[in-house]
Amino acid sequence: MQWRLARPQPATLITGLKRELELLQKVPAAPGDEVLVCDLSMQRNHAALLQLLARGVHVRYFDHHKVDQVPQHPALQAHIDFDAQVCTSLLVDRELKGRFRRWALVGAYGDNMTDTADKLAAGIGLQESDRRELRLLGEAVNYNAYGDEAADQHIAPQRLYALLVRYLDPLQFWRDEPIGRELDALRRADLDLALRLTPQDVGEHARLLMLPDAPWSRRVIGGLANAWASAEPQRAHAVFKADRRGGHVVSLRAPQATPGGADALCRRFGGGGRAGAAGIDHLPAAETLRFVDALAATSWGDAPPR
Repeated sequence: MQWRLARPQPATLITGLKRELELLQKVPAAPGDEVLVCDLSMQRNHAALLQLLARGVHVRYFDHHKVDQVPQHPALQAHIDFDAQVCTSLLVDRELKGRFRRWALVGAYGDNMTDTADKLAAGIGLQESDRRELRLLGEAVNYNAYGDEAADQHIAPQRLYALLVRYLDPLQFWRDEPIGRELDALRRADLDLALRLTPQDVGEHARLLMLPDAPWSRRVIGGLANAWASAEPQRAHAVFKADRRGGHVVSLRAPQATPGGADALCRRFGGGGRAGAAGIDHLPAAETLRFVDALAATSWGDAPPR
């Protein structure tokens, strides 16, 4: 959003559901084309990235997920930062020197970086009511990304982007377009269903909640993990949802008081993410108890688990 508002030009949008991570392999770029990548794990797209660069494609890459090695190539501009207090929207904001900071705040609020976003919002003079609306919009956009299939979503991400990009000011979008409030109402309804369930303590510093496999749970899993994390910042929170392969999808949040180690723990079980928030697309049933034991054994204030 920020980049296209700052540098409008004809472009092909390629996006998808929250866990559709291998998107670079879908990019039909030719030599001399430019590709903008936002918030996609470079680790999961490494081979496709190298193929694009080898074809003579120029790539600008903004991301905050852990990657073992960033390729060194003259056609790659990589803006990668693993800091737990940084999200992709803030990386773009940094590059654009705050030109569309209100949209950057929408992204930060959606990534549950409320304290960071509040400080930046106060720095540009936004009132509490404005901050609340930006947060609601960010949470609504983030919520709409989740789902196992397109039918789980209220509006396709491509259609939502086409509405968002019409507005230089996200506050104007929130006030003029009903879709933001529709998504917020659906998010609250799904959260209400989830919050009726009882989480269980896992060790001294973590909680775990098991969700059934249903359209509402597929949509709410990330937002629920964020809500629990904000409500109890001293604990880690893992939300499990049964998947169709007999295992679980996992959404994990490190304690907000010590936001580190979530990515390292999930990577041990085939997942990934960032220091404060990570996930596993498919945790086999046979691995579930081992993950729960690892979650219970993690000392979140210490070095990340290995």
